[in-house]
Amino acid sequence: MTHSLSSALVLFSGGQDSATCLAWALGRFDRVETIGFDYGQRHAIELACRPKVLAATRQLSPVWAARLGEDHLIDAAVLKSLGATAMTHEVEITMTSAGLPSTFVPGRNLLFFTLAGALAVRRGIGVLVGGMCETDYSGYPDCRADTLRAQEQTLRLGLDADIRIDAPLMYLDKAATWQLAEELGGDALVAVIGEETHTCYLGERGARHAWGYGCGTCPACELRANGWQRWQAGKGSAP
Repeated sequence: MTHSLSSALVLFSGGQDSATCLAWALGRFDRVETIGFDYGQRHAIELACRPKVLAATRQLSPVWAARLGEDHLIDAAVLKSLGATAMTHEVEITMTSAGLPSTFVPGRNLLFFTLAGALAVRRGIGVLVGGMCETDYSGYPDCRADTLRAQEQTLRLGLDADIRIDAPLMYLDKAATWQLAEELGGDALVAVIGEETHTCYLGERGARHAWGYGCGTCPACELRANGWQRWQAGKGSAP
C-alpha cells in the first residue's frame, strides 16, 4: 500500500519538542496533520495548550497556515489503567529499582506510534514525525533510535504501508533544539514555544520563566531550562 511521502502526521503533545517538530514538518511537507493523546496524564494542561500552539503557529507563516491541516485527539487512557507512574498518578518523581525514572510510562510511545500509523493509513499519509531524542532526555527506552527503527519496520509490515518515521531531534540536545526552532521560525517561533507550549510534568503554569512556564524542578523543566541557558550562553548573552 503506497502513501504520500509529501504529507506528514506529527505526534503533537503541545510541548517544546513536538512544537519544534511541527515547524520542521511544515517546512518540508505539502500537507501536515497533527495527532495528540489523552492518556490520563497528570500534566493534562498540555492538552489545553495544543490548540493554542497550533493557532499561534498558523499565524507565523501563510505557507505554514496553508499546509497545516486537521488535528486529531485520541483517547489512550488504557495506559493509565495498566499501572501507576509519576506521569499518570500522584507518584513521586524518582529513579526506580529498574533503573528508569518513575515518569516512564511503559509502552506509551509504542502505542502512540501504532495509533498514529493506523490513522496515517486512513488519511493517506506516509510519514510520522516524533520529537523523541536520545541525546538530552530522561532515559526512556522508547525514545531511542533503535526503538523507532524497529517500530517503523513493524508498522510497514503490520499495516502493509510505506510508512516512515522521522525524528528530527533524535541526536540534538535541548540547546540545539532551541537553536533549531530559531532557524525554522525565527524569534517569533521561539516566542510561541516559550509562551504557549507546556513541558512541566507537574502541570505547573503559574510561574513564567525565560524558557516558559513550569515548576522549574521536575526533570522536564530542568532539561528545558538548562537547554535554554546553554543556548543563550552560546549566543553570547546572559541566560
